[in-house]
Amino acid sequence: MTVAHVHIEKLAFGGNGVGRIAGKVCFVPLSCPGDELLVKVTSEKRSYLNAGIVEIITPSPHRVVPPCPLFGSCGGCNWQHIAYPLQVDAKRQILAESLWRGARVPDEKVAEIVRAPEQFGYRSRVQFKLYAGESKLQIGFYRQGSHFVEDATQGCPIVMPIINDALLCLRDVLSAFPEPAAIPQINIDCGEQGCVAIINYNGRDPDKAAAFFEKYHCSLGPLTGVFLQAGQKTLPRRVSGSGTLAYSMPGAGIDASTCSLTFRPGGFSQVNSAQNRSMLNIVRQFANFGGHEKVLDIYCGNGNFSLPLAGEVAGITGIEEYGDSISSAIDNCRLNGIDSAEYIVSDAARGVRRLAESDLQYDVVILDPPRSGAADTVGAISLLNPEKIIYISCDPSTLARDCGIMSAGGYSVIQSIPVDMFPQTYHLESITLLQRV
Repeated sequence: MTVAHVHIEKLAFGGNGVGRIAGKVCFVPLSCPGDELLVKVTSEKRSYLNAGIVEIITPSPHRVVPPCPLFGSCGGCNWQHIAYPLQVDAKRQILAESLWRGARVPDEKVAEIVRAPEQFGYRSRVQFKLYAGESKLQIGFYRQGSHFVEDATQGCPIVMPIINDALLCLRDVLSAFPEPAAIPQINIDCGEQGCVAIINYNGRDPDKAAAFFEKYHCSLGPLTGVFLQAGQKTLPRRVSGSGTLAYSMPGAGIDASTCSLTFRPGGFSQVNSAQNRSMLNIVRQFANFGGHEKVLDIYCGNGNFSLPLAGEVAGITGIEEYGDSISSAIDNCRLNGIDSAEYIVSDAARGVRRLAESDLQYDVVILDPPRSGAADTVGAISLLNPEKIIYISCDPSTLARDCGIMSAGGYSVIQSIPVDMFPQTYHLESITLLQRV
């Protein structure tokens, strides 16, 4: 393969640095804008090259020393070697370029990024992968592009400290477990007052496995609950402790009470609590409620973005395909004494069409789709005739595609605000306001 000199110009969504070789775009993992590199081309496509670093000839002034000893081999983080100010500048640029390419949204409509208050120790949900080798049990994360488990013996610097403490305890207990190869993954979810482990088990005797972890519950100090997941189609089974996980979201105004939200082990919740609150504040700012509005929350989860708004609007309807999340949303209505919200289990696109067929209309639509976006849903939203659409996205390219669809349906992007939910990685959240024209 070709060896060549390359100057890294910028960062791309996906984490790679971008340079050019003989005029052709070249993507280089673990590089940093400003690097002068000697690289080896690993693959050549029609319009771009992939290459790996052979030598850093001149390092970028934006390079920093990664705090994690596994950085570069573990597939979890992409940018620990890049100074934080450059990380956030790159994320804003990626969002702006995506919106321009996909929906012709001009750069001035993309605001400055909301920086994370904590660059490390922020993540409240994590999936640890396990591999039972001949000499020891490896617990950590997959190596980039493989299913080889990098053993995170020192924990992970981006997760909350309590999760690293729980991981140490789990290592000790698992050393006595008779069939470690039957546990491929352990999920740890944290709320403000609790930390729960969900142990994925694919062995033949889940009752025996549950009895083992129940016996050792007192040795798993930081964990307030332990669950066993035996099979993908079953709900996690409580082994010991409590499964209650809760966090608070701010109400509106100085004297407003907070909204307490629960979620169930294994259910979806945002991984960065501080930035989750920042996003709610942006939703509030974009909506600018007057008290009379009817709100539709699509992909609503446990009511994360809509229930804290209940005291500011006339009514809320939530749609979510995952029934356990809807159960949590209904629980949260009771917990907070909210009787002006209803939550419905439904596929998003079918649910929106059903509402439109019932001649229902909404003033504000909030949607927070998965990474694949909401192409099947956004085309039907115009049938509900909302004044505003607030789109929360974790993927700039699918956001841009969907904004293009909504533009054809009579909605224009007013502003998009990127939010750094995932420092040290290329992932970013954004909140985009579209308004009927």
